Amino acid sequence: MTEPSNDWFRDYRPQTCLLTAEDYDNLDEEVCRRIEVIDGFIISCEAPSRDHQRAVRRLADLVEKHARAAMAHGHPCLEVDFDVDLRLRDVPLFNLRPDVVLYRCLDRGRNERLKAEHALLVIEVVSPSSETRDTTDKVGEYAKAGIPNYWIVWLDTTGISTIERYRLERVSRTYKHIGTFMKDEAGEPPLITNPIPITIDWDQLEF
Repeated sequence: MTEPSNDWFRDYRPQTCLLTAEDYDNLDEEVCRRIEVIDGFIISCEAPSRDHQRAVRRLADLVEKHARAAMAHGHPCLEVDFDVDLRLRDVPLFNLRPDVVLYRCLDRGRNERLKAEHALLVIEVVSPSSETRDTTDKVGEYAKAGIPNYWIVWLDTTGISTIERYRLERVSRTYKHIGTFMKDEAGEPPLITNPIPITIDWDQLEF
């Protein structure tokens, strides 16, 4: 039997110093898309599957459609993005890339960075490699940063099947589970009123 190679170990280099906000801002966008930074430490993110990417696009489209409708009825300016930098704090650097985020419009003239204080809703789509982070770690991280709403989204073979919703308890800075929607439940499509009215159109969330 051939012994496993240890060549990988010779190329491994532990991170020798914490990444700063300035360091991060000088990285190429392609590098930023593949990492998150937790208290200055770089965490490599696996490339998402096709199903994961499709789910994220469909969620972003759904939320954006309702954000535009809310603005048409007088809501202050809103934006929706997916796989975008979200700065939770600068020191030590804490920078995540949520799957979908609904946030207050930024000042493009000042090149304003998306920070936790702007975010109204963050959505993470669970994949096998991210389940612990999305369902445990990020629940605490987003709550501590003060983001008022968090959704955890689960997939099946046909598309998005389950949406768990959490709302921030501002005094304790923890999330309270406020409901779970499942696509196989009978009745009309679920309607969410906070942070904006959103109707969960399950057909739109299929692959």
